[in-house]
Amino acid sequence: MIPHYPLYINGEFKETSNKQDIINPSTGEIIARVSIAGNKEIESALKSARNSFDNGQWRNLTLAERKNFILKISQGILDKAGELASLESLNTGKPLKETTFMDIPSSAATFDYFANNFEKFFNEETIKIESQIANAEAKLLREPWGVSVLIVPWNYPLLIASWKIAQAIAAGNTVILKPSSLTPLSVLELAKIVKDAGLPKGVVNIINGSGDAIGENLCSDRRVDMISFTGSNAVGKKILEYTSKNVKKITMELGGKSAAIVLDDADLELAVNGLLCAIFLNQGQMCTAMSRIFVQEKIYDAFINDFTQKAKRIKIGDALNFETQIGPLISEPQRKKALEYVKKGQEEGAKLLCGGDIPQQEELKKGFFFEPAVFEGVLPNMKIFQEEIFGPVACISKFSSIDEALALANNSSFGLAASIWTKDNSKAQNIAGQINAGTVWVNTYGMFFNELPYGGFKQSGFGKELGREGFLEYTRLKNIVTDKTEGAKPLVNYWYGF
Repeated sequence: MIPHYPLYINGEFKETSNKQDIINPSTGEIIARVSIAGNKEIESALKSARNSFDNGQWRNLTLAERKNFILKISQGILDKAGELASLESLNTGKPLKETTFMDIPSSAATFDYFANNFEKFFNEETIKIESQIANAEAKLLREPWGVSVLIVPWNYPLLIASWKIAQAIAAGNTVILKPSSLTPLSVLELAKIVKDAGLPKGVVNIINGSGDAIGENLCSDRRVDMISFTGSNAVGKKILEYTSKNVKKITMELGGKSAAIVLDDADLELAVNGLLCAIFLNQGQMCTAMSRIFVQEKIYDAFINDFTQKAKRIKIGDALNFETQIGPLISEPQRKKALEYVKKGQEEGAKLLCGGDIPQQEELKKGFFFEPAVFEGVLPNMKIFQEEIFGPVACISKFSSIDEALALANNSSFGLAASIWTKDNSKAQNIAGQINAGTVWVNTYGMFFNELPYGGFKQSGFGKELGREGFLEYTRLKNIVTDKTEGAKPLVNYWYGF
């Protein structure tokens, strides 16, 4: 029997008559049916979150009480780790090895980190002002924004939902979370964990529906104080239009076209293996995917030969098979998009060294599988150099000087992440300082830590997630000024004094 998933509004699970089928991208089969929010459910979620913030108990709980609730969510994820890992792989096509060892434990760790650290982020700051005309003391206070709409993408549904919810509720906000309509299952399972943790009604609301159908209502409503969005650049621009109707705080983590620079003194094995992960992990469906790889000419031939041979050996298969190294793309439209980019790359003169096609094994024919592709000779004027493919397509180019590598890396409208591969740390730090990207990894890839902020520049968005800086995005800063003049009245007393 196909399971049904309701919405979660005001502490209760709500079925709707309008349903959506959820597809397993490994097989093309229906694995669940999920309720879709209509205007009635959107209004209910908005009222619930607003009332819970304005009149409920969440913002007035002690920080210790808030911490305890958040820790219960973290433990709830760990208690269901195996079930959640399988469900995430079933829904996203992400290999079970990734969901088991990365996505699920990282989701629990995010709640744990902010539960144990958010109190120190709230520390009040006192500033004394002493001048010829005034003596004053200011208190700088951090407060929650209020109602936060959290919109998460389909590539890391549970993990990015956990980032946003943990920070938002630790700061004292109430939230309405909208997962991608392609991958809502693990987030709706998280709703059960939230309910079991006993959070007050209305603190966390989770509704499902397509962004086109419900996005404008959520993002334009005056009852919403903040929006945190992770997704495509195109959708980000729509959200900016929606929010212009009622001004609110926004953070956005959008697309990327990340660059890797491999210098001729790099550990070749480390660089090759690291960058295979950096572009093919999660089928290349990552905003931080190192889709542009620049290799210094002295080691270029050795690098590209090793990289291509290893790319050919990556095991493609069903996401639930623990031996699978790369699963299917999320949908048929996403696979079609990748195929079109491969064709365009060849038409524009890039050389396809391997992959870029639909595998023909019988056991893979029903899923949305796609062979990892490797291009060489990719030039800056080509679409595959400039545009985000969001698939397992590596674009490799040669460079001679560091200045040339920097020019290539920065020749992009995106600025999310980059990586540098060299044994010379001094050189790496100098290059990192000149790369126009929000995160730069040296001799590694994908090291996200709850302690460190993450976010991009340029068309990759604005604002941060994680770390103290990411947490503070979910707070507003209030300045309370008190006159401390002794033995006299302040100047304002005399300005219009009669």
